[in-house]
Amino acid sequence: MSLKSAIDRLYKPEYLIKTPAPEGGDYDAKRIYSTLVRFSWPAALEATLVGFISFADAIMVGKVGPEAIAAVGVTNQPRFIFFAVFFALNVGVTAIVSRRKGEEDRQRANRSMGQAFALGIALSIVLCAAALIFARPIIELAGAGEDILDEAVTYFKITMTGLTFTSLMMIINAAQRGVGDTRTAMITNLAANVVNIILNYFLINGVWFFPRLKVKGAAIATLTGNVTGFLIAFWSSRRKNRFLRLTLKDCLSFDLQNIKLIINISSSAAIEQMFIRIGFFIYAMLVAKLGTEAFATHQICMSIINLSFCVGDGLGMGASALVGQGLGQRRPDLSAVYGKASQRIGMLISAALVLLFALGGRFLMSLFTWEEAIINMGIKLLYIVAVSSPFQISNVIFTGCLRGAGDTRFVALSSLISIGVFRPVFTYLFCYTFQMGLIGAWLSLFVDQAMRFTFSIIRFNRGKWKDIRL
Repeated sequence: MSLKSAIDRLYKPEYLIKTPAPEGGDYDAKRIYSTLVRFSWPAALEATLVGFISFADAIMVGKVGPEAIAAVGVTNQPRFIFFAVFFALNVGVTAIVSRRKGEEDRQRANRSMGQAFALGIALSIVLCAAALIFARPIIELAGAGEDILDEAVTYFKITMTGLTFTSLMMIINAAQRGVGDTRTAMITNLAANVVNIILNYFLINGVWFFPRLKVKGAAIATLTGNVTGFLIAFWSSRRKNRFLRLTLKDCLSFDLQNIKLIINISSSAAIEQMFIRIGFFIYAMLVAKLGTEAFATHQICMSIINLSFCVGDGLGMGASALVGQGLGQRRPDLSAVYGKASQRIGMLISAALVLLFALGGRFLMSLFTWEEAIINMGIKLLYIVAVSSPFQISNVIFTGCLRGAGDTRFVALSSLISIGVFRPVFTYLFCYTFQMGLIGAWLSLFVDQAMRFTFSIIRFNRGKWKDIRL
């Protein structure tokens, strides 16, 4: 077989699935990939640029010292647990709105967005109050030592104050992605993160007339960025002559059937998110017990591996919308083609990331810290990151496709098995029983990524998601 023939079989749409196109349909490669790129590039660029901004954010905090990295890092999983409800709600919103877009049912699409927005307001107020009241015990449970506890609690309280703004911005963006408007979500998130990074520069180190607030300054910058993002998202949702438009009537109207549908899809995603967040919480807690230096190294490498997650997440968002719209058009074969084509693009990008992580470890680590012990350990961890990246990107894309089809129960079950059970168990065994320390924690991460990739590709290829009705 020639090289060209091998490449054709790997990337040409007609080779990606076994089901032939229906009569009158075709899998024109140029149209398939151009449509996929048109839907995915804003989401992929958004996720990647936001990832780089978060990367720069972590670098700024890292220059304050290992304790600052650890103080900010120990709050991540507790914050994500609170946001899990909204991650789940967004999955339901994107799946339903994309299906309505495929059906060209504008009224029901807007009603779904409006009622999800109203649910978001109520849930965010309750969860924000809980986070502020129980901040200290939550951060203590997360594994914060006495040397970082006060700063971590301060950071957690300030950033969680913006929970309502962030969650509502996420709901609007999820609906917009469902109709293929990934550019608005990109602009919203980029604006929020640019504001964050600019204020980080002034507030962390006290540049110009601003006070030097260190970790507290980073928290204020994050909060301000979240408010900015919400205002832009809300403005974009009120523009006329668009498929989606947020109105007071849609927010206040009570459509029991619509609400049940949102809850039905989102509940499985909520279970998935809880398994993910609890698993990650336990994982981070076990790593935190290795000490501040080890946890600081861990957080730096988590910031780096997030770059590969961002790429996969962006491609997954685009594929999710196209899968939902394809099912709404009664073209499940086309949905499958878009899913596989997106994964093929992800494979190309992951090859570049493998080289970056494997060969550029010292450079990447030195951006965050001057501590030689942290740099040397981080280089070793980045070899594991390099091997994990292809699995991570492909898994994120395939699970995005499954969510877009409404197959959230399977994704929840795979998260329970892999993240909720196996990752914490392997982390404990590798770190403590086999005394492998931080290396053991990252080996468990690799096992988790490979396991979830296996689950998602088997499920996608079997095609049961094509029969789900919304």
